[in-house]
Amino acid sequence: MSAERVCRRCLLAEMGDDPYFRSIAEYAAALPERVKAPEAEYRRRLALCKGCGELANGICAQCGCFVELRAAKRQNRCPAFPPKWEGMAAAQEGEPL
Repeated sequence: MSAERVCRRCLLAEMGDDPYFRSIAEYAAALPERVKAPEAEYRRRLALCKGCGELANGICAQCGCFVELRAAKRQNRCPAFPPKWEGMAAAQEGEPL
């Protein structure tokens, strides 16, 4: 029987130097600037996710996403009800992606 430990409230970046986790971080970093949330907003979103009971092993139990990818995109919203964080301001949402 495997004794695999579930890391509650851990982000992928905190779970070691696994190549798979690194590839997800590289994908988020390579998003076009017009798609990315500003760095301060990204960090704010991740801080809120870390405080959420739905986070386990870097994955949101509400939707199954990697929270670091969901938080990286400006138009994304938290899937919880009520949401912990929203997408960017409505004035920016009309911009083409």
